Amino acid sequence: MDIRPAEFVLDPASHDVHADCAQLRELGPLVPVEVEGVRAWAATRYSTLVAVLTHPDLSREVKYWDPAAKAAAPPNTAVTRLAADTSMLNAEGGAHHRLRSPVSKSFTARRVQRLRPRVAEFAAAHLDRLAAMPPGPVDLRLEYAYPIPRDVISELMGVPDALRDELHELTDVAARVGDTPDDVTDARKKLYKLLDEIIELRRDTPGEDLITDLIAASEHDGPDRLTRAEVGDTVELLFIAGHVTTVNLITNAVRVMLTCPDQLAMVRSGERSWSEVVEETMRWDSPIAHFPMRYAVRDVEIDGVPVRKGEAVIGCFAAAGRDPDQYGAGAACFDLRAASPAHLSFGHGTHYCLGAPLARLEGEVALAALFEAFPDMRPADQDSGWRPLGTVLGNSTRYLPVHLGRRVR
Repeated sequence: MDIRPAEFVLDPASHDVHADCAQLRELGPLVPVEVEGVRAWAATRYSTLVAVLTHPDLSREVKYWDPAAKAAAPPNTAVTRLAADTSMLNAEGGAHHRLRSPVSKSFTARRVQRLRPRVAEFAAAHLDRLAAMPPGPVDLRLEYAYPIPRDVISELMGVPDALRDELHELTDVAARVGDTPDDVTDARKKLYKLLDEIIELRRDTPGEDLITDLIAASEHDGPDRLTRAEVGDTVELLFIAGHVTTVNLITNAVRVMLTCPDQLAMVRSGERSWSEVVEETMRWDSPIAHFPMRYAVRDVEIDGVPVRKGEAVIGCFAAAGRDPDQYGAGAACFDLRAASPAHLSFGHGTHYCLGAPLARLEGEVALAALFEAFPDMRPADQDSGWRPLGTVLGNSTRYLPVHLGRRVR
């Protein structure tokens, strides 16, 4: 089954995600695209993306993808790896509820708020490390935005202290973004093997952590019991997804604050809060650019566009965040004064991001601590340093070089 000829190619090497998104919105609400060799529809506008995320006849279950299209998809790309994921990410209905329920209680707003002092401790430790670095530009993405979410999710999940260094090294390689595509297959295999070892350690020495909760859900009798494989899939998903997008959030928020001194001044004066910075960043510079895929269970029509059974649909979250139909004429501007409606960057509907409260907390704490500690911080080498990630999924920069300036305690 062929979708009509692609009108746009979603290029992982694009140098301007938001220019691409603006062009996509102009082409229509649902645009035929090609992404990493896969033909799909792209939902480009806010209302269209809401419809796609909630439509009863669009499913994340890969069994609904047209067999010929699935067979023709190039293997081992970001898109096809996500399509093949067997965790709750691609589950629907009762299966999704069964896989999600044991995790949900760990991510309620109340339980996440209890983590605030610990997140602040992590932030303070990394600020001390930054202050001790030799003079010169510092890559704030690598040295601050990245380790805080990684440390937090490790603690929340119950990764033993003795294994964190090894786990973090493997994660660093598996998540690496470089100038050339590195072969990280071996690192991923070692990472998943180590996560399996951590699960078995927690099985023998349970604690008050997420992995222990998942193990408990696999050891009781009942229809909602998890299998060992499902425990492993969930741990892998939560560990990776639990920090990667928050890295982009913190990076993007720091970048916009450094380039919009008037916006930063409003926060420093108390006129606006860091939580508002987090929300506006999520809207204006979504950590997720494009996310695959949903499949038509039967022939449907979305915003006047017919989508045939088996066809795939990709959500363009970065495009929806700057949709003028939703946010007005100033949609392309970062503006803390604007009364912006809710954004979609954490998703919508049954697959709404479980980690949203934690990501919000981490962003708020990390930003407040950073700008208080280094009030004179300024960008360094902006033109060469602020390069896109080089992926169709994430939206951020590979590096964020800054001059920290004086440390204020």
